[in-house]
Amino acid sequence: MSSPRKSVLAMALLSMLSEQPAHAYRLQQLIKERHKDEVVNVAQRNSVYQTIDRLLRDGLVEVQSTGRTENRPERTVYQLTASGASTLREWLHTMLAEPAREFPEFPAALAFLPTLGPQQALAALTERVKALEDKLSALDAELKEVASFLPRLFLVESEYQRDVLEAELKYVRSLAADLAAGRLDWRPPL
Repeated sequence: MSSPRKSVLAMALLSMLSEQPAHAYRLQQLIKERHKDEVVNVAQRNSVYQTIDRLLRDGLVEVQSTGRTENRPERTVYQLTASGASTLREWLHTMLAEPAREFPEFPAALAFLPTLGPQQALAALTERVKALEDKLSALDAELKEVASFLPRLFLVESEYQRDVLEAELKYVRSLAADLAAGRLDWRPPL
């Protein structure tokens, strides 16, 4: 049998189930309530259900119960299996220890920057600077507020995001300044 396929969403769901059994909709709610949707994509509820189905097929979760309360739809409550707990620890170790080969949009757009003209590129980068400043300001405010009642251990992903945002902002400002000053050669290579 092949190893279960690792994904950020699968890891998050297993982690939530390590706390207590829950149904898929509650898992999605918990991720959002805890603001983990900043690092785990749960925008589409269907992806949560599909991932739960895959975890079930892989033996990482199992059905604890199925029931209906009042006029709500029938809900299946899932719980973590021993294999799921072991896999969760393995995935977390790997995700923390080994840098993954990821393909975010921004570096890809930078790779094809010459496709735009210098003025278009500068306009886009200037917009990004403003968006990054706004995001950084909001994250700083959120960190300050949440740090008043949560231990730092539960904020480390936000600290990381803040530092990455700050580094990106510094880079984009520098790139925009170089572009505005004409320090980037826009001529295509021979």
